Amino acid sequence: MLSILRRIVQDVDSAESFRAALDIIVSAVHEALGTEVCSIYLRDPIQQRFVFAATKGLNAELAGAVALPEGQGLVGLVGRRATPVNLQDATAHPDFHFVEALGEEAFSAFLGVPIIHHRAVIGVLVVQQRQQRRFDEPEESFLVTLAAQLAGAVNQARATGEIATILGDFNSLPNRLFDGIGGSPGIVIGEAVVVSPAVSLDAVPDRTVDDTAVEIAIFDRAINSVRGDIRRISEEFSSSLPPEELALFDAYLHMLDDTALAGDIRRRIEKGQWAQGALRQVIREHVRRFEDMQDAYLRERGDDVRELGLRVLSYLQDIRTRTSHFPEHTILVGDDVTPSLLANVPANRLKGIVSLRGSRNSHVAILARALGIPAVMGAVELPLLRVDGERLIVDGHQGQVILRPTEQRLHEYELLLREEEEFSRELEELREQPCVTLDGQRVRLWVNIGLTGDISRSLDRGAEGIGLFRTEIPFMTRDRFPSEAEQTAIYRKHMVAFEPRPVTMRTLDIGGDKALSYFPIQEENPFLGWRGIRVTLDHPEIFTVQVRAMLRANAGLEGILRIMLPMISSVHEIDEAKALVERAFREVNEEGVMVKRPQLGVLIEVPAAVYQADALAKRMDFLAVGSNDLTQYMLAVDRNNPRVASLYQDFHPAVLAALREVGRAAHRQDKPVGICGEMAGTPMGAVLLMAMGYDVLSMNATHLPRAKWILQRISRTGGRRLLAQVLKMQTAEEVLSFMEAQLLAAGLGRALPRTLAHSCASGPAEATGQDASSARTEN
Repeated sequence: MLSILRRIVQDVDSAESFRAALDIIVSAVHEALGTEVCSIYLRDPIQQRFVFAATKGLNAELAGAVALPEGQGLVGLVGRRATPVNLQDATAHPDFHFVEALGEEAFSAFLGVPIIHHRAVIGVLVVQQRQQRRFDEPEESFLVTLAAQLAGAVNQARATGEIATILGDFNSLPNRLFDGIGGSPGIVIGEAVVVSPAVSLDAVPDRTVDDTAVEIAIFDRAINSVRGDIRRISEEFSSSLPPEELALFDAYLHMLDDTALAGDIRRRIEKGQWAQGALRQVIREHVRRFEDMQDAYLRERGDDVRELGLRVLSYLQDIRTRTSHFPEHTILVGDDVTPSLLANVPANRLKGIVSLRGSRNSHVAILARALGIPAVMGAVELPLLRVDGERLIVDGHQGQVILRPTEQRLHEYELLLREEEEFSRELEELREQPCVTLDGQRVRLWVNIGLTGDISRSLDRGAEGIGLFRTEIPFMTRDRFPSEAEQTAIYRKHMVAFEPRPVTMRTLDIGGDKALSYFPIQEENPFLGWRGIRVTLDHPEIFTVQVRAMLRANAGLEGILRIMLPMISSVHEIDEAKALVERAFREVNEEGVMVKRPQLGVLIEVPAAVYQADALAKRMDFLAVGSNDLTQYMLAVDRNNPRVASLYQDFHPAVLAALREVGRAAHRQDKPVGICGEMAGTPMGAVLLMAMGYDVLSMNATHLPRAKWILQRISRTGGRRLLAQVLKMQTAEEVLSFMEAQLLAAGLGRALPRTLAHSCASGPAEATGQDASSARTEN
């Protein structure tokens, strides 16, 4: 059975279309189990029904034309229960529903298993047989296993829009709402520009073009570039490879002729398809032909065709990047939007981001928050291939995307935008004011920073210092380790800009999800592996050079240099790091550069550090909490994994208890304590952290004015009363609901993310649909 499962999954992965994949599944199951009928029903969340999508044994002509309401029939029963239904005589079951013309009246035995993705039933796989009998356990287990493996393929087809051709094309409906995760707060109305990750044929969308001559010119440039590459490689190996191996390069060149691949692609372009889409279509067809061949050698030539297609695509994307037109209000949409893709869009035109993958703490989401650009992550239902050029509303507060909004919906969101703009103008007046609570408690609001462009944005919003300088960014933008002089220049620019404000520099924090191309770290479990201080203590030459650069950058300045050590889990690591910092300090002074002794602190990111906070505080000048990683490790949730994104909760009671314990430990040792995670920039988080006694809240500059506004309008005593109630709660949902209600009751609702529900200008948005993960149409 295992070999059959693998073959089916492989055939599905290589299918030229989703419809072809469905036909492969029903035919393969029909043959493997020796049953008379195998059918697939796909759930249509918009119409709340199961659509008869593919079959082997029933009337295949009705595929896509017959559907059952979600609550009807045995298929509906499987969907409601989300468990297999195995019946000896289906016609005798009270939920049996006869559908005329399908031809299933002759079949008695029925076995249906749900196809489930992220807890939601997205389809049902059914086998039937004339003879009355229960399908045996191995057969049921086979179908359950197959359905679990195929769930990803079905969901991917929903995301790309391929499934719409089977369910019925509902893309023309207005106000289609897609749920995701709020990656960066804010609302934007704009035009979708779909981008593809570099060199990924499967992610290239179809797109029609008017000027086919331009597309052909772009294609010819790419083909000529690949020809040049192949000839150059062939010449380099001409003396070391035998003639029969060199002939492969000639075969590649031949495939690029107009009589082969290039000609097929050019003809697709002439019919109106853009170059990348035409390339994807032709390569997929040719690869499929090779893979269907019996001869093993010829089957492997399919890999050669795919590799050649990737080479051409690489040049096409490079050319397209330089020649693409981006509208004034560009919303960048992609399967997996990366920071490198953002760099292709003019800064003054990039207004929003939608990514089908990723979570609130993906790097691109963090970057979007730093830039003040609304973003929605994990919008897996969005039909990627069908939204290019469409008008979208991106609601980063609620994590929602609205496709083809009606004029009424546009008007409602435009009112929200005006309210946001009015509040933003009011917040600008707070820039020079200190952050002091109603009862006189001083809270320092600093910023997390990493890009040079963050400097002016931070100072314009009244930042009082840098709470986290991400020093790994200059390392990540090079093809080698930056020298001491290069690092000094970068750090100096930030220190001078913030003079005389304090600057907190985190030592190099690589590993986990932060990699250097020239210093690869390959691990099975990188987040529990070699990262942060563990790397730099193992490479003291890297650590010492960086500390020397920090010290030199601070020479002659009044501002305090604070050096922060990441990923600390024991006092032994602190002692080692302190010795290296002391040596660097001594060396720089002996070289004639008189520098001040820096303050040293620990970034609390792992549970072990929480429970050793007293011991750590005794040895250091300050403590700071990296709440993003601490939450990840406390809850055992990969913050970049969309499958468990809902389990990543800043306000989880265990996280709040850990934060309070760190605050208490620091104050017991009479040391200042700060926090530099995303939680500090939320209105609710700012209030609770102030109540816990945190001296410094460091956040993205975008959130700083809003945090200041709310803290100036609440007392520490009042905050402590809220905290006392919160610490008795058992779920993050309770905490958030309670805090929202309290802030609204206190007249502080303006600091909360603006939504239609909060706006007095319009009523709540209505929606239809069964589950929150589904796309739906608003009324």
